[in-house]
Amino acid sequence: MTTALITGATAGIGAAFARRLAPDGHNLVLVARDTERLQDQATELHDRHGIEAEVLTADLSTDEGIAAVETRLSDRRQPVDLLVNNAGFGNKGRFLEVPMSDELTMLKVHCEAVLRLTSAAVVGMKARGRGGIINVASTAAFVPRGTYGASKAWVVQFTQGVALDLAGSGVRLMALCPGFVRTEFHERAGMNTDAIPGWMWLDADKVVPVALADLARGKAVSVPDPRYKALVAAAKLTPRGVLGGISSKTRRFGPR
Repeated sequence: MTTALITGATAGIGAAFARRLAPDGHNLVLVARDTERLQDQATELHDRHGIEAEVLTADLSTDEGIAAVETRLSDRRQPVDLLVNNAGFGNKGRFLEVPMSDELTMLKVHCEAVLRLTSAAVVGMKARGRGGIINVASTAAFVPRGTYGASKAWVVQFTQGVALDLAGSGVRLMALCPGFVRTEFHERAGMNTDAIPGWMWLDADKVVPVALADLARGKAVSVPDPRYKALVAAAKLTPRGVLGGISSKTRRFGPR
C-alpha cells in the first residue's frame, strides 16, 4: 500500500483528498491542529475502508509543528508516497487592516511550511525514484490579491521550478489552483460570501479527482474547472492595472 500525507486534512480540500484516496487503498497520515477531529476522521476512514489512518497533530504556523511533519516525512521506515500541502487560511481586510502578525503567520503556513515539507518529502522520494507532491495554491495566484495572492503565486512559481529541477527523477510536483470552493475557509476568516455568484462555486469532492488525474498526467499546474481555466487565461491577457482594479473591488469576497 502507498501512503499519502495530507496537511489541513480535517476540512475542505484536505478532507476531500482523504475521502478520495482511502477507498483506493492508500494509507493516510492526517495532519491538522485539532486532535479530536483528526481522531474522528481517522477512525471513520479506517472503519469504512480498512486503511491505516495515522494522526499527527501539528500547527504549521510554528517551527515545532513544521518540524514534526518534517520528521514524519523523513521516516524511511514508513515512506510517504504522496504529499498534499493543503493547510492554509485567509485574512479578512485590505493591507494595513490586517495585523502584521497575521500576515507573517500566513507566509509561515503558505510559504515556509510548503518549502520545508516539500524539501523533506523530496529527499526520500528522489532516492526511491517515485513520488508525488501537490501544493494547493489558488486562482488568486494569477491576480493582484494582497498577501494571500502573493503567497499563492509563490507556491505556483516554487512548485513549477522544483518540478523542472526534478524532471526525470520519478518525482512529480503540481500546484493545484482552484477558485471558490465550498469549505470552512471563508467562514473561519469571517468573510461574507453572499454576493459570490453560484456558478463560481466548486465542490471539493469534484476538484480532487481532477487534481489527481492532472498529477498523473505530469501537469505542473492544475486549474480544475473549465470556467476558472477561462478566467485564468483572461487574467494573463488583461493589463495589470485593469486587473488590479477588478481584484480590489472583489477582495471583500476573500480568496479561493
